Order: sequence, then C-alpha cells, then structure tokens
Amino acid sequence: MIDIIGNTVTLRFLAEPSDVNFGGKVHGGAVMKWIDQAGYACAANWSGQYCVTVYVGGIRFFKPISIGDMVEINATVIYTGNTSMHIAINVQAGNPRKQERIKTTHCVMVFAAVDDHGKTVPVPKWTPESAAGVELENYAKKLMALRQNIEDEMKPYM
Repeated sequence: MIDIIGNTVTLRFLAEPSDVNFGGKVHGGAVMKWIDQAGYACAANWSGQYCVTVYVGGIRFFKPISIGDMVEINATVIYTGNTSMHIAINVQAGNPRKQERIKTTHCVMVFAAVDDHGKTVPVPKWTPESAAGVELENYAKKLMALRQNIEDEMKPYM
C-alpha cells in the first residue's frame, strides 16, 4: 500500500519469506531495495519527473525485521536544491496484530530529477512549515557539509 501526503510517501507491506537471510531475519539487501523504492517514489512524486539516485548515506540498521512483520517505510523530502532532493527514510516494523512499530533503519538519500535525455531539471522548492521541518532541513544541510568533507578526503584515492 502507498500513501502520499504532502512531501511524504509511505509504503506498507508484510515482510515475506523470500526476504529472509541465513540468520532467519530480513536480509539487509532487501531493506536497502525497499528504501530505494520508497525514496524514488517520494522524489518522483515531489518533482513530477523521473529521478536517479545520487547518494545514499549512513544507512543505520537499529533492529532486525522478522518475516511476517508489518513494514512501514516513510520517505520525506527534507531539503531541495535546484535539481536535487534530500529524502529522509525511516523504516519501522512490528507484529501486524499490534499497533506498535519499532524503528529499524534510517538513512538519507539524494535524488536528482532528470528529463528523457538524462539531463537534470529543476525541482519544486520545499519550504519547511514547522519547527520540525526546519530541524530536518538543517539536518540535511549538516549532512551536505559532512559529505563534502568526506569527498575532499577521498579525492586522492579516486
């Protein structure tokens, strides 16, 4: 199921046996695929364009997801540049017979909107409308600065 509200897309589904790893939990690669799908859906919905992944940073796995868990993935626009969008992704999961969901994974992705020829195109500006939105935008800006520092450190090895 997909819900779209403003700058947020939510995917909900059950973790299936085909998602299992050798330890009996959902494979991290399956979670990363879901994150990419939710991020893309959010970016494409926001921009109205086809989007490509530019960056995925700091995927943090907090808790495992069990087969049969109800999985909820929230992808939220938290910052826009001229042609790019920063999307915060939070994954939660829990027993489908209960209302409680526990945060299992978090990351921030950057997508660029592109035209039919792969050339970047402008995206609508996202402006925070609450204190929480301003906090998320500042979080995105801090991550941009950190990425620049990492890129500068990596240049000699690229």
